[in-house]
Amino acid sequence: TQSTWGSVRCTHTVWEMLRAAQLWRRLSTKPRPTFTLDSTFVDSFREQKPPFGFNGLGELVYLRTYSRKKSDGTVERWPDTLERVVNGAFSMQLRWAEQLGLPWDESQAQHDAQQMFTRAFQMKFLPPGRGLWAMGSPITEERKLFAALNNCAFVSTKNLAEDGSKPFAFTMDGAMLGVGVGFDTKGAGTITIKPPQEPVTVVIEDSREGWVDSLRCVLEAFFHGRPLPSFDYSKIRRAGQPIRGFGGVASGPEPLQTLHQNIITLLSNHIGKAISVTMIVDIMNMIGKCVISGNVRRTAEIAFGDPMSDEYVDLKDYSKNPHRAEYGWTSNNSVYAEIGMDYSSVCERVVKNGEPGFAWLQNMQNFSRMIDSPDYKDSRAGGGNPCLEQTLESYELCCLVETFPHRHENLEDFLTTLRYAFMYAKTVTLGHTHWSETNEVMLRNRRVGTSMSGIAQFIAQRGIEELRRWCESGYNQIQIYDKEISERFCVPKSIKTTSIKPSGTVSLLAGATPGMHFPESRFYIRRVRMSKDSPLLAPLKTSHYKIEPAVGDANTVVVEIPIDVGENVRTANEVSMWEQLSLASFLQRYWADNQVSSTVTFDPVREGPDLVNALNYFQYQLKGVSFLPRMGGIYPQMPYEAISEATYHELVEKLTPVQWDSSKHSRSKRDSRRPPDEFCDSDSCVA
Repeated sequence: TQSTWGSVRCTHTVWEMLRAAQLWRRLSTKPRPTFTLDSTFVDSFREQKPPFGFNGLGELVYLRTYSRKKSDGTVERWPDTLERVVNGAFSMQLRWAEQLGLPWDESQAQHDAQQMFTRAFQMKFLPPGRGLWAMGSPITEERKLFAALNNCAFVSTKNLAEDGSKPFAFTMDGAMLGVGVGFDTKGAGTITIKPPQEPVTVVIEDSREGWVDSLRCVLEAFFHGRPLPSFDYSKIRRAGQPIRGFGGVASGPEPLQTLHQNIITLLSNHIGKAISVTMIVDIMNMIGKCVISGNVRRTAEIAFGDPMSDEYVDLKDYSKNPHRAEYGWTSNNSVYAEIGMDYSSVCERVVKNGEPGFAWLQNMQNFSRMIDSPDYKDSRAGGGNPCLEQTLESYELCCLVETFPHRHENLEDFLTTLRYAFMYAKTVTLGHTHWSETNEVMLRNRRVGTSMSGIAQFIAQRGIEELRRWCESGYNQIQIYDKEISERFCVPKSIKTTSIKPSGTVSLLAGATPGMHFPESRFYIRRVRMSKDSPLLAPLKTSHYKIEPAVGDANTVVVEIPIDVGENVRTANEVSMWEQLSLASFLQRYWADNQVSSTVTFDPVREGPDLVNALNYFQYQLKGVSFLPRMGGIYPQMPYEAISEATYHELVEKLTPVQWDSSKHSRSKRDSRRPPDEFCDSDSCVA
């Protein structure tokens, strides 16, 4: 069936339609329309075995991380999750069409929804982890928290004098929704810390909004000389109680109390002084630590600063900033690199501890793909997300989606998958957020990040020239799909459409190497930490997986899973720093109009002296890059342990297929403390 969406044309401006939609929402009393996949179609998949990857690791990660409890008390299996996600996505489309008075072709929608379901079931593409968890759930269907479908964001502090606490509140709000946030330090020197007025009692509501408002109150007291709140924490639920919506258990008020105390101490010690680079990053990092400690979400942050500022580039040097050791680890730090700059001073620090990274804002603003002429589409961009695969404006969010080229029969198959992968991400841009500044940017940009993982496997199977051909054809086809889908819903074409994200748990589901990164070994043991009371352990024990108590944690066990990433796949130790940079440049040239998330591993002794030379060459070809020195070292129960082929086969021969019990919930209370999604699907930018 061929889509007829491309024949639909808008007869009004987007803004006129939005005003009409707002009027419709005010006047309408009808229930929200919903889309439902044909039940016979979904049932046809229930007896099929999903192609989870890596000897059961993919299915284990799915059940532990993304399977939700159903209304009948059982837990989702893979068809149930995809049914919820696809229904949620097409319900968003249906509501958008109805709100704006656009035509809706139910038969075409059923066809597209079934294609999306099928290709996700086959793991030719997958929504981001947060989409697998939240799309079509009460988070979006009841609470309408569409921001939670987005992976990451950026906010600038340059207008701190006018914005006050807003960038910090945005960061905390986003982090508590599971959105990783980047921020700059351009607000340094723009406001003077003032003595607050006499305290007033403020009762903190037991909600995300209550926590964020409390932060805002503290900052406004010192930024604008307002009353310093004396907080009443009595409404905040005690530690161990369940959290509705996102799941997990509460940490109690202690992390929030610590955040308040730390910020009050920091700002009280600087009354009468201008806010500094260090103070901005300190506050952001304190927020990150609070969110992590609260078990509400893990957080990912990235700071951007001036490469010529010793104050900034030394933030991770805890011999100079010992107070930051407590929370400085919550952000990756990068510099706004300038083409032609002297990289030597910054590289000395990179060799020492792997930071800061490099972001060439000029390239981010001026170029889409680096093979194309400058188009200056992103002239308003100010930074990027924590793993730096998305160029972003201040207060902008981004939605990522992941494809797996190595799982496709041929290029035609891959191009078809791209339609439904892109359609999913574009659909997410139809959901409004609760931040007006974010809506203003996203309604204009509709930015999407269609990514690829398993690149190392694809190169091993088909070669680099075939990858170039698939990248070129795929990128061009996505532009056609963007035009078609944008016209269907009368929204602007996406400012940019493609990226390479580092991936994490989602690539594990599909048995793919993450993003552009190479595996540590072809054969290895992957260790997964789980709660000792997880209902997933019994089936694993029955199937003879090795399970042992976690070192140093009496409540946790470690499961060992033998992995084979595939024949002829090169390992990280076999790929030089120069080749990794070349692959990142290749993907930035032929695929990514946003950016390529690339953490280049290097030998600090052998390759460290070449960092400056490498950056001098690649500054014209990349938008961002970070480096990680290979330090070696062995410690108990490492996540990855290289093994021989003989050991791998010996371990696999002992295993039997796991028989999961769908009558039990897949996540224990302790497991549910871990987030269902991890920003770009990982809180680290290298898997």
